[in-house]
Amino acid sequence: MVLIADFSTRGTRLMTLPPKYIGSYSLAVLESALLWMSLLWVAAAQRGISRWAASTIFLLFFTLALGGQLYFHSQYSTYLNLDATLFGTSLAGSVFGQLGADGENFLGSVLPPLLFSVLFLVLGRKLIRPGRRSVRVARVLAPLALIGVFLIPCSYRRVQASTPDVIYFHAIGGLIKELTGVRTTAQVRPGRRTPPPLPQLRPNQPVPRNVLLLLTESVRADCHCSVPSAQCDVSPEVNLAVPNRIPLEQLHSNATTTAIQLSVLWSGLEPTEPRERLHGVPLLFDYAHAAGFGNAYWTSHHMLFANSRLWVQDLPTDFQCGASDVEPEADLDLGGDDGLLVDRALAELPNLKEPFFATVHVGNTHVPYKVDPEQSPFQPSSSSKDPDNNEEYRNFYKNAVFLQDKHVGRFLREFNARPMGSRTVIIFTSDHGEAFREHGPVGHTGSLFEEELHVPGWVSAPPGTLSAEERKNLEAHRKEPTFSTDMAPTVLDLMGLWDEPQVQPFKKGMLGHSWLRPVAPPAMLSLTNCSGVWGCAFRNWGVMQGLRKVHAREWDDAWGCYDLAVDPLEKNNLGDAGCADLIEHAERTLGGFPGAK
Repeated sequence: MVLIADFSTRGTRLMTLPPKYIGSYSLAVLESALLWMSLLWVAAAQRGISRWAASTIFLLFFTLALGGQLYFHSQYSTYLNLDATLFGTSLAGSVFGQLGADGENFLGSVLPPLLFSVLFLVLGRKLIRPGRRSVRVARVLAPLALIGVFLIPCSYRRVQASTPDVIYFHAIGGLIKELTGVRTTAQVRPGRRTPPPLPQLRPNQPVPRNVLLLLTESVRADCHCSVPSAQCDVSPEVNLAVPNRIPLEQLHSNATTTAIQLSVLWSGLEPTEPRERLHGVPLLFDYAHAAGFGNAYWTSHHMLFANSRLWVQDLPTDFQCGASDVEPEADLDLGGDDGLLVDRALAELPNLKEPFFATVHVGNTHVPYKVDPEQSPFQPSSSSKDPDNNEEYRNFYKNAVFLQDKHVGRFLREFNARPMGSRTVIIFTSDHGEAFREHGPVGHTGSLFEEELHVPGWVSAPPGTLSAEERKNLEAHRKEPTFSTDMAPTVLDLMGLWDEPQVQPFKKGMLGHSWLRPVAPPAMLSLTNCSGVWGCAFRNWGVMQGLRKVHAREWDDAWGCYDLAVDPLEKNNLGDAGCADLIEHAERTLGGFPGAK
C-alpha cells in the first residue's frame, strides 16, 4: 500500500533517482515493512492485551503516516519532512486553523489508509494465526521498530529518497526531540530591531505631500485591476475609487512570505542580507520620524503570529494597531476584520500630523480566506483544497479578494474625499501572490513561480503632488520590471529624502530604484524564502534581472530558467544555457543550489 501510494503520487521522480538514492529508498522500504509487519503480527495474536495495543498503534500510525503525507503532498508537492515540522513548531494555531478550514479534504486523504488499516487488521487475525513463539519475538521487535523509525535518519530533503511513512516518522521524531528539549533548533523569526539613531533629516520635497502605502495580503497580479478598466470583476470598488491611478504592470515581490516582504518594502534591502543587518537598519518609519513626518501603521495581521510584535513594537509611530486591537478574538491566520481596520485608520488619520508616512495593511485574503456568502459572485466556490476542486477553491479565494475590495474601496473613497486626500500619494501592492497548483503547490511560500511573485501595483498621485518630470518617469515604469526593493527608494524620494546627505550611508545594499527617476538598467535581484527575519520549511531561491528569472526548489534537480517577456506562465524552461549569468550569481550569493545542502 505504501509503495502503491508513493509511486502513484510521485512515480516520475522516483524513476529518476540516482543509484545512491535507490539504495536509501530500498532501506526505507525494509524499515517500513519491518514496522508494519511486526505490529500486524502482534495484532494478529489470538489473545493478550498487547494485540489491542498493537492494533491501535497500527491503525493510528498507518492512517496518519500515509494519509497525512498524501494530504501534505497535495498541498505542497512534497512530503512533510523534518524541516517543515521544525518550522511549524511555533505555528500550532495555524496548523489547527488549516485543518479547520480544510478538514473535509484532509479526511478524504486519511480515510482510505484508515479503511485499509482496518482491513489489514481483520485479515491479519483471520489469516495469519501466529504461534506463541513468533508472537513473543514480534512483541520485542515491534517496540524496537517503532522507536527506530523515529530515530533512524533518512534522506528527507531534496530528493526525499525514502518512503512517505519513513519520512513522516523521521519528521515527527525530530519534532518530539525539539518539543522535549532533547535537541533545540533556533527558529528564524522576527526579532527586536536595533537601528542606529538617525540625525534630524531635512526633506526636500518639490511640493508638500503625504505618502500612504496601502498593502494587501496574498493577492496575485491577475486578481486585481492594476490597470484602470471599464469592467473589473475582482476589484470593482478600487477600480472605481481611483480611476486615474498609474499602474505598475510588472511589479514583483522578492519573496513569498509576509515578514520577509515587509523587511524588503520598508528597508529597501534584499532579503538575503544577514539577520543582524536586516534588524539593524532604519525602516521607512524611522526616516519619516527623523524628518518630522507623522507616522502610522495600521494592520489587521495578528501580532502573535510567530511573535511578529517584536519587529514593529519600536517603530516611532504616532498610531499603530494590530488584529487584536480591532477584534480581540481575531483569528491567528486571518487576522482582524479588514472592515474594522479600515474604520480604525479612517478615524485616526485626521489626527496624524502632515506631511506623514502611513501604512494601511489589510490581511483577510490570507488562507483560510474570509468571505461573505452574500457577497461571493465567483461560483461555484468551495473551501476544500481537494485537487479535484481546484477551480472552486480558486473562486473561494477570489470571493475573499472581492470582499476585501469592498473595504479598501470604501477606505479610498472616504480618504480621497477629505482635504488631505488631495495632498497624498498612495501606493498599492500586495506582499506576495498565491498559487493554485499552476506548478504544483497551493498557497504561498512553496515556490518562486510567477503566481506567487507577480503582484498588483499602482500609484495614485492627485494633481499637484508630483512634478511633471516625476509623473513622466513614473508613467515610464508602467510596463517595466519593478520590484519590492524599489519601494523604499521611491517612498524616500516622495518624502524628499533620497538625496539627503545624511541618508547616503544607509543606502548601501539598496539595489532598488525610485520610480520617480528615469528607468534604470535592471539589476540582478535575489529571490528567496530563507531570510534572516523568517526561516523556511523548504528552501527555494533564485535571481531575477528584468524579466529573466532563474529559480529552484530544494527538491528540483536543476535550475529553471524563464524569459517572462515571452513566457509569463513559465512553461518553457530554457535550461542552464539561457540563464548562465543568473545561475552563477545565484550560486555565489545564495549559497549554491537549494537542494545541494
